[in-house]
Amino acid sequence: MLKKPEMVLIDVDGTLVDSVPDLAFCTDTMMRQLGLPPRGETKVRQWVGNGVERLIKRALLDNLEGEPEEALYQKAKPIFLALYQENTSKRSCLYPGVSEGLIWLKSQGYRLGSVTNKAAQFTYPLLRDLGIIDHFEIIVSGDTLPEKKPHPAPLLHAASFFGIAPEKALMIGDSISDVKAARAAGFQIVCLSYGYNHGVDIADSHPDGVIDSLIEIKSLLSEAA
Repeated sequence: MLKKPEMVLIDVDGTLVDSVPDLAFCTDTMMRQLGLPPRGETKVRQWVGNGVERLIKRALLDNLEGEPEEALYQKAKPIFLALYQENTSKRSCLYPGVSEGLIWLKSQGYRLGSVTNKAAQFTYPLLRDLGIIDHFEIIVSGDTLPEKKPHPAPLLHAASFFGIAPEKALMIGDSISDVKAARAAGFQIVCLSYGYNHGVDIADSHPDGVIDSLIEIKSLLSEAA
């Protein structure tokens, strides 16, 4: 049974936003510019969730694990970053129920923040372009601190900002990285079933709850002790 939180932190990619269409476009365009075969959206969907640096490496390797040749990576990275700067939100969209869920959380007086592994230069334009940036009092991006999820530091940073104890906080995410960060920080954790978890059912990571749409947080928190 969930306990009613005072603060809710929400992940971005795979939780609020389906950003894969833009990421796949940038990945495949980068690959073509390097004279390498494009990987396609299906593979990119399995690779996202750990920041663009990791995505670039996975695309170069055509594999979830491993390290590409350093010279190739250093050539690829600026190509991808330039592409993504111009294509942060052209094809990305909010998942169904996100706007309604955020509006409900705000109406109930929950303090809202966003914690993502996406760099700030991409996070702010994406949330702004999709019309949801004003819901959040704090945005902790992948380069706000030296550590990113699954390290607990980004979550604890937000808790400190609000002056709220971790045991009175809830993280909403979609991946094992979110679950690990929440557990390490002492947060409760609810996950979306549809997100980016490298093809693994997020229920296997044993979050405190799994929902199919953000609007379902309404019933979960309404029943919370």
